[in-house]
Amino acid sequence: MENLRLVLIVSLAAVLLLIYQAWVHDTGQISKGPAVTLSESQTTPTGAAAPQVPVVPADSATGRIGVPSLGAQAGPTGGQVITVETDVLRAEISLRGGSVTSAWLLDYPVSPEDQADKVRLLKPEPPNFFVAESGLIPIGTSADALPGYDAIFSSASRHYRLGADQSTLPVELTWTNDAGIKVRKSLLFKRGSYLVETSQEVENTTAKPLVAREYTQLQRTEYQDPNASRFISTYTGGVYYSPIDKYKKVPFANFKDSKDAQGQKLYGQVSDGWIAMIQHYFLAAWIPPRGVEESFYTNVLDGNRYVIGQFSPAVTIAPGATQSFPNQLFLGPKLPDTLDKIAPGLGLTVDYGWLTVIAQPIHWLLDQIYGVVGNWGWSIIVLTILIKLAFYKLSETSYKSMANMRQLTPRMAALKDRYGDDKERLNQAMMELYKTEKINPLGGCLPIVVQIPVFIALYWVLLESVELRQAPFILWIDNLSAPDPYYVLPLIMGISMFVQSKLNPAPPDPMQAKIMMSLPFIFTVFFAFFPSGLVLYWTVNNVLSIAQQWHITRNLEKETAKRKR
Repeated sequence: MENLRLVLIVSLAAVLLLIYQAWVHDTGQISKGPAVTLSESQTTPTGAAAPQVPVVPADSATGRIGVPSLGAQAGPTGGQVITVETDVLRAEISLRGGSVTSAWLLDYPVSPEDQADKVRLLKPEPPNFFVAESGLIPIGTSADALPGYDAIFSSASRHYRLGADQSTLPVELTWTNDAGIKVRKSLLFKRGSYLVETSQEVENTTAKPLVAREYTQLQRTEYQDPNASRFISTYTGGVYYSPIDKYKKVPFANFKDSKDAQGQKLYGQVSDGWIAMIQHYFLAAWIPPRGVEESFYTNVLDGNRYVIGQFSPAVTIAPGATQSFPNQLFLGPKLPDTLDKIAPGLGLTVDYGWLTVIAQPIHWLLDQIYGVVGNWGWSIIVLTILIKLAFYKLSETSYKSMANMRQLTPRMAALKDRYGDDKERLNQAMMELYKTEKINPLGGCLPIVVQIPVFIALYWVLLESVELRQAPFILWIDNLSAPDPYYVLPLIMGISMFVQSKLNPAPPDPMQAKIMMSLPFIFTVFFAFFPSGLVLYWTVNNVLSIAQQWHITRNLEKETAKRKR
């Protein structure tokens, strides 16, 4: 009975842990549901919000600068954007400020039913406003010499498309003032890549030096998805990485904390780091060049626009000199292998939570299995079998303990009838029985506790892996990242839980027996809203557990029968 109670408590604890993690996301103002933006018009509408970067000169005494921020300025008309299309990415760049205001991911449809409707990661108007900005912050007397947030750039073409014989697609925006200062914004798109090489180049043709900093920032509102699952929550918010702090999340609620007099929150100077806004399956990130100290900051504008950005050290550009500020902009899916090659720690944006150290090897193994079987559903099944084999001996210990307890069930029921409500004498008699039969009622505890972190880590791997998004399996299951449309898998999972409960020792306490009988029904309803990939894993794990437990129980009963002869 005690072992059964422990199993019940641990099982519920595992589920409560998953719910607690979702609650933590919610209290940090995390958006719910997949970050899938419905497709919008292919041009930026009149009245859309545009990047607004007010120029704030450095204080002559402190040398501090105002961090750029975005306001609610009337935006460009539909004709003031240029479009860029590669084999994997379609983007719109506003000629006002030169910011990337729209981005569609061409390999990722919004739904399996409409393959032409692609996920839109960036969007320049609410709801789900999200843009990537860059610019220059002039310092001192250079304030009027450089383009502001609303400066109009020019481009040789309004439409850029990667040709069949091209591996790269360069895009250049230019701005020139009356004094002859020229600013070039260059973006280099590559075939098969979501990483854009960017550069802001300042050519000083005047007789005076210019002093400036470069900034890059991401700004978004909270994601709103009316179709988001209420049972599953994933992190949407800011993150940054530094060699000292490593990977840090900045929930939207924290953007408002600890601001200085200029309304911003600074995170100090960072070398070899990056900033990003992440959401379920996708992210946008600015990656500065290595070895350059950037200052990271966050801000909140108009109460609902969250900004995370970075600015470079001040640079003096001598007369006749040219200064280049290189950067990288990533707009795409959270593929660990791809992200790890771009920058240290960028792969951590695949958010496995505090079990990352366990989840990463599990994801690697799942990916290797997929390379052999070629189907993510079968890969989940094979992975579940391998994990079950790895814990076979530990599970065997637990199931043997349960089998021994099951054999004692009639005698324990007799003790309960004998002592009635005298719990003290009942417990003494039960402990004496355990001692006589050489059974440890907690014998199955450690094996279960050891396995729980692995199972929860696998849960997050299946939930966070963009590779499983809209991945088909067999028959009616054509999307492992969506709930089973006919609830067949949750029903099978519930039946497997019921069968498994029958293999466990029956609780002598009527209330415990009712709880055990209700668990399969509760879990069936709960899992009906889970992605099919997660339910598939849980179902296969239950079936394997039933087979193992039945085998162990049967062998133990045979041994007991032989001893009695």
